[in-house]
Amino acid sequence: MAFLFNKFQEAIKTLAKNPMFARDPRHLQFEADVNRLFLYTSYYRLGENAEERDAEEIIDLAGKASVAEQQNQVQENVHYQLTHMCQAMDGILRPDVTNDPSKDPSETHSYSRRSGLSFAVGGAASANKLSAAIPATRPITQAELSNRFRDHFGYTLDIKPSGIPHKDAGQGLFLSGEANVGAVLAIYPGVIYSPAYYRYIPGYPRIDACNNYLITRYDGTIIDAKPWSLGGETRELWDGSYLVDHNAVPPKGSENNSDRVWRMLSKPLEKNMRENFGEVLERRNPLAFGHFANHPPKGSSPNVMICPYDFPLSEKNMRVYIPNITFGGEEPIKMKRFGSFYFKSGSSDNQAGDSLVLKTLVLVSTRSIRDEELFLNYRYSNSKRRPEWYSPVDEEEDKRRWS
Repeated sequence: MAFLFNKFQEAIKTLAKNPMFARDPRHLQFEADVNRLFLYTSYYRLGENAEERDAEEIIDLAGKASVAEQQNQVQENVHYQLTHMCQAMDGILRPDVTNDPSKDPSETHSYSRRSGLSFAVGGAASANKLSAAIPATRPITQAELSNRFRDHFGYTLDIKPSGIPHKDAGQGLFLSGEANVGAVLAIYPGVIYSPAYYRYIPGYPRIDACNNYLITRYDGTIIDAKPWSLGGETRELWDGSYLVDHNAVPPKGSENNSDRVWRMLSKPLEKNMRENFGEVLERRNPLAFGHFANHPPKGSSPNVMICPYDFPLSEKNMRVYIPNITFGGEEPIKMKRFGSFYFKSGSSDNQAGDSLVLKTLVLVSTRSIRDEELFLNYRYSNSKRRPEWYSPVDEEEDKRRWS
């Protein structure tokens, strides 16, 4: 497999220069990332018994297939891995249902999603009805589920003090065990905001002044992982609520006079009952720690990369293990991008017959990893002030990403 991986690495370097890619810098970087993810995740899916001709075929496809075709294959490869992971967690937490699906109460006691506030004002009857709607699981802890996950897949995740030698490093994300290149190692949890709902992000418009757990997809979707924190010890209705002090003072040195003015004069729009949606999620999920991955220190390279993943909401058996909810509901609003701004443009993106998706992110390994800290290239914009500790992995990539 090491020989095949070397061939894939050489292919990545060659294909990045392929003239088929778009000339627009931002889209060029997007296509280069898709190309890398296509090779990495396809390599993983080949498995240990892969033959050289299989690798050659994938490399050939990477040079010929359109970006859209490669995107679809990446989605399929990631979904393939997550399907097995979700099935394994179901086997651990709900073994009776795994062996006999007819015992699943969620199939016979369906309920409509309501806002967290509506449950709060609904009285004891509503609370009791909600409790009945949440399927019972084995009473094991988050740590126990994590250990069982490692027994099954050979790795799990740990949160502990980062090994990066600077005072702002804080907690880091560590792989405990061994994972091959192209493996899905973590999911980025939290509340998903489409461009139509940016003004509802806590702290708007300076949303990153007091929140280090925000991440943006190429399509403009923002995920706020701060309310997820370290997860929990139950399967519960989660609505992404957390207390936010919009006048909180950001870390020293991270705010200038302009930021202070915006913080005083601007507030995010308040959520109302219709926009505060909840979903029953497994808070013990051992994969839901993507937000703890640090940027690599100077002289080091990232060993994971972000991968956009559109989870199909039709996969109801997996939904509880996808640690995200969409603010404002799951029906998309059509938006158009003009420079750095987004505007509403007509009706929903969703066409008749199209399945709804949850626009989230996963972290994919870019090489074999064994018992080490996971590093993700943050790709901060080089047109804005960056933290002192930030050392660019590739300045050109940063520039293209935010051009």
